[in-house]
Parts: sequence; C-alpha cells; structure tokens
Amino acid sequence: MAGSLDDAISKAITNIPECVAAGFVDIGSGLLLGVRTVDSHPAAVLDLVAAATADLFQGPNVTAIEALFKKARGVETSRHYFQEIIVNSDNLIHVFMRGRKYNDYVAVFICRNTVNFGLMVAKARLALPAIEEGM
Repeated sequence: MAGSLDDAISKAITNIPECVAAGFVDIGSGLLLGVRTVDSHPAAVLDLVAAATADLFQGPNVTAIEALFKKARGVETSRHYFQEIIVNSDNLIHVFMRGRKYNDYVAVFICRNTVNFGLMVAKARLALPAIEEGM
C-alpha cells in the first residue's frame, strides 16, 4: 500500500499547479506517512513539518476553540470544526486539508505563491481522496 500512497502524492504534485511538495500526515502520532518534493530537504525539516501539522489541527488551543464552537452551537459530534488551513509565507502557499474519509490524517500541499489560488485549492481537493485511498 505504501507504493499507492507515494503514487497518489506524486500524481498530486503533477496535477496541482506550481506544486513543489506534498505530504500526508498522521496527526494522531505526528508522523509523516508519505512525502514528495521537487527539491531535497533534510529529514529533520520534514519531521518538523509533520509535527507542526499535528499542532495546527490538534494543538491545545485549537481543540479548545473547537470545543467552544461546538458548545455554542449545541453540536455533539466527533467531527472536527477546522477542515482546511491555509498558510501564506514569503514565497509559498501551504494548504493543509483534513482527510474526508480519515479525520486523523492531513494532506499538505505546498505551491509557489504565483499559483492561481482557486485552481490550486480545487486541484488539491480533487487529489485528497486518492491520497486517502493510497494509505
């Protein structure tokens, strides 16, 4: 199955405009399950990206915010409130998408900031199911 995940991530990089990296993170453990980049990066950097992704979706402040929103709306569900997070840096756009089928996993797509943003997000959303199936 690992080959399937690698193939799905590679295909996402090819299909998402100006995509320079993509990965799939188990946010329960903070492990990077699969990653592809157009440049080489030290393993320590990739591990930090996985840990930061887990913090973005499951950090104590985020889970507190989710709990408050659920309480305010009278919602009792295990579904998470935050599904996508977008981070803009100097040269890149990072899109983090919680799995639709597997809620404890997040796909990460990183593109140059010259990308057509709407197209990037649409293509990333289309790539997510194949990545989830590749697990």
